[in-house]
Amino acid sequence: MTGYGSSRSFLGFFALFTLIFLIFSPSVRAQAPAPAPTSDGTSVDQGIAYALMLVALVLTYLIHPLDASSYNFF
Repeated sequence: MTGYGSSRSFLGFFALFTLIFLIFSPSVRAQAPAPAPTSDGTSVDQGIAYALMLVALVLTYLIHPLDASSYNFF
């Protein structure tokens, strides 16, 4: 009867080990989520828009004095 007690404790240990293994095995197989994209294109578009607005502003200030000098208000 002494062999029955040790085999029963081994069976309990094996059952507990199997239960823990089954609980944590899906997390071992799971893959890490994909990293977020570093640039989705909107920041590039926004940078181009700012550059074009700066060009338009510079051209406006360069052309405006030439246009304003043609008017004679007095």
